[in-house]
Amino acid sequence: MQVLRAYLADFTSLIFPQLCAACSASLMANEDILCTDCLYNLPFTNFHQQPDNIVARQFWGRLNIEAAYALYYFNKGSKVQNMVHHLKYNGMHQIGNLLGVIAAKQLIKNPVFSTVDYIIPVPLYKKRLKTRGYNQSACFAEGLAAVLNATVEADNLIRVVATRTQTHKSRFARFQNMQEVFAIARPKELEDKHVLLVDDIITTGSTLEACGIELLKIPGLKLSIATIAYAE
Repeated sequence: MQVLRAYLADFTSLIFPQLCAACSASLMANEDILCTDCLYNLPFTNFHQQPDNIVARQFWGRLNIEAAYALYYFNKGSKVQNMVHHLKYNGMHQIGNLLGVIAAKQLIKNPVFSTVDYIIPVPLYKKRLKTRGYNQSACFAEGLAAVLNATVEADNLIRVVATRTQTHKSRFARFQNMQEVFAIARPKELEDKHVLLVDDIITTGSTLEACGIELLKIPGLKLSIATIAYAE
């Protein structure tokens, strides 16, 4: 029976091949979501080894954070962009879980991140969440939590205002666009806790800053930041 199942699996893979979410190469039988080459050779930042990395420096003088991190470098037309596109727009939420696990295996080596109590994804506005069916940042958070032994709080930080795309806005315009967009539903739960705020991609950091400003109003809260990718 097992041999028959193996033959059927091989036949199905010939007709409907599973493709790598980053490079679109056909996956081998022992591969899932990412091919072995992409799994090990995508452009890692190694920011977990650099306390003063470029993501952390973006928040200097803007937010009082413990640490900041991004898993990969992001460039237009890159494999990382392909992967994030599949995660956000093609329903492949399992990519977020996988990348969360990969990121957490790096972060757990850094003592700062080992004290995280709650992981909070940047929220989508309710209409966009309904359309997409899931929050890609929450998928990333779930993967992180599985390794960091932390709790995902996906409904405590809420987006109360819908915003337009930030793609063509300046850094200052992006920050203005994010004012009074977020709120905390249950602040008491987060008092004196270390919160890891997560998103998919960081560019200027305006969205994360707006979220962080609200979170840091909570007494005793310590804040760290992690994203899937940093857009150079």
